[in-house]
Formats: sequence, C-alpha cells, structure tokens
Amino acid sequence: MDKEHLALAVTLRHELHQHPELSGQEVWTKGHLMEFLKERASLEIVDKGRWFYALYRAGEGKPNVAFRADFDALPIDETIDLPYGSLFPGVSHKCGHDGHSACLIGLALEVNKYGADKNVYFVFQHAEETVEGALECAPLMDEAGVSEIFAYHNVPGAPENVVIIIDGTVCCGSVGMIINFEGIPAHASQPEDGRNPCFAIAEIIRSIPELTEPSLYKGLVLCTVIGINAGKEAFGMSASEGRLMLTIRSQFDEELDEMRQRIEDKTREEAGKYGLKYTFSFRDNVPATFNHKESADKMRRAAKRLGLDVFEASAPIRGSEDFAWFTKRTKGAMCGVGLGVDRAPIHTAQFDFNDEIIPAVVDFFRALLDE
Repeated sequence: MDKEHLALAVTLRHELHQHPELSGQEVWTKGHLMEFLKERASLEIVDKGRWFYALYRAGEGKPNVAFRADFDALPIDETIDLPYGSLFPGVSHKCGHDGHSACLIGLALEVNKYGADKNVYFVFQHAEETVEGALECAPLMDEAGVSEIFAYHNVPGAPENVVIIIDGTVCCGSVGMIINFEGIPAHASQPEDGRNPCFAIAEIIRSIPELTEPSLYKGLVLCTVIGINAGKEAFGMSASEGRLMLTIRSQFDEELDEMRQRIEDKTREEAGKYGLKYTFSFRDNVPATFNHKESADKMRRAAKRLGLDVFEASAPIRGSEDFAWFTKRTKGAMCGVGLGVDRAPIHTAQFDFNDEIIPAVVDFFRALLDE
C-alpha cells in the first residue's frame, strides 16, 4: 500500500472515531467520507441519501465488482484514553466500522492511482448495526450489474492479519419475534375468573430446549429469551396481558422458518389451553450470510499470494450480518481479518480498531481485483 495513502487512511480513521454516529444518523460521517474522496480522487461519487458509492470505470465490457464497508457506531461510552477518542458521550466506534471505512477509502485511493482491469464499486453503507442498511443498498447489485462483491470484518482475538474464511454460511440468520397475549382480568383473590397469560408464557419458555433440539435440524439453531412483560404492579389484580420477546437464529434460512413455525404452533397450543388471544410480530429480520465458494476461493488465493495466513473456520459466526442482503442478489464472500490476539472484543468499551491491519487489508482487496 502506498505510504501516503496509508497515512491518509489512518488519519481518516481517527477522524471517524472522534465523530461517531448511530445507525440511521450518520450524516456527518457520510458527508466526510464523500468529501474526502472528492478532494483526493477522480472517482465518480454517487450520493444515495443515507449511503453512497464511489465508482472506478475501467471501461465498457469490463466486469463489475464491488467492495463494501459500513460506517455506523454503537451506543457505548468511550472509557479508554485515546488521542482521537469519541467527542460524543454515549456513542463510540466499538465495532471497528471506522476501520472498515478507512480500509475501503485506502483501496479507493489505490485503485484511483494505479488503476484496475475491472469497474469497481466502493459501497459505503449505513446502519449495519440495526441490520437495515444493506437491505437499502443491495438493489445496486442488480441496477449496476455487479457480478461479485467482497467485504471483511475485523476479528479481535485472532492473530494480526490472519484471514478467516468459510464456505457457505459465514453468519447465522436471525429474527426478533414478539408474541403478545391478551387474556381476561380478574381479582387476584379469584384468578379462576380471569385468563392469565403467564402460564402460557412459562410453557413456551420451558419448551425452548425441545423446539431447538439439535436432532431436528441439520445446522446450528438458537432461541434466546430477550424479555418478558406481564401484568402490572397491582397486587390485587391477576395479570391479563403479556409479551414474550425472543431472538431466533439459525445457520440455514429454511431452518429459521422451521423453528419459527414450531414456536408459533406451540403458542397456538398454549393460547388455546388457557383461553388467550395472541398476535405475532417480527423485527430485525436478516437472512444467513452466505459465502459463494468461488468467491471464497478467490479470497484464499489472494491471501496466500500476499503471504497472509488463512484460517479455515469450522462453524459460522452466531451473530448476524446484513451483508447477507448483497449475496442474496449476487455472488460474493465475506471474511474475517485478525485484529490481534490481545485486542478487546467488539461491542465492549475497551475495544479500538488496530490501524496496523489497514495496509494488509487494502493489499488483500487489491489482490482480489486480479482474481
């Protein structure tokens, strides 16, 4: 990586870190990234409202490929002492999206200066943490005829610059499920006159190990109780309304649907037993992120050409990643890049991105352009 480009990318990363913005609120961040490129590169910049992309044109008939970086922050206080620490209380870049964007800027500067034999779309995406940004950006794959897209996520705890890859599902799909119950109120001294949803809620929770029994599925499945609300602080009243909130996740999209159906069936059974009305609602739905083998193999070859160690993951990451919406529309792959064995985990107050991996990531992405 060009030394001047590296210095610019590191400076930019620190500026982004100082000015974190939450998902859907990244006005300064997007504007700063756009202006940074406009001042330093001759790429075409296309403003898409909450996100943007830069385009390097190699010419008609050349393949169209894309690279994606996210740029939103998290609602976490910056408690470590950094010269470029967050200026905004309660908001900080504790997932490393400042580093992801800095790497993509570095790649854009390199391609702008040295060229490429492909048309390259540099996609800068908002709202990854709320798994809604990529859904808004993904139609670009069809509109521009993008044949392949790549991305990475930093991995603290893994050796610096190691490339972590897997074929098939790389991140589990997930959905937030809310079950609302409506019963009949009654005096606490005569609960038999009412319909209390707490028993149905308890039965559903008790059944989770059975509903997620591994023998029922070919891949990983999980169901996590997120919250329970029932009744009021009124000791003379039996509860008559209740809400159960679950996150269900799975390695394969079809099994996410199967597990959701099992929970719905159990809900109907228990609601019928206790004479309750019920409704379902869903939030934060994201499919499993799928790595196409051809694209993952390109990552393996590019990493090995650069002398980077490649680690073959044995199982998908349990957390979800909205990059899934891109590989629903076109071929592509996402890998991890080690941040260092002594780095604090993401989504913790002690986390900070490691600038030392920027040149390896940029060179790795450039090598992918030669595949």
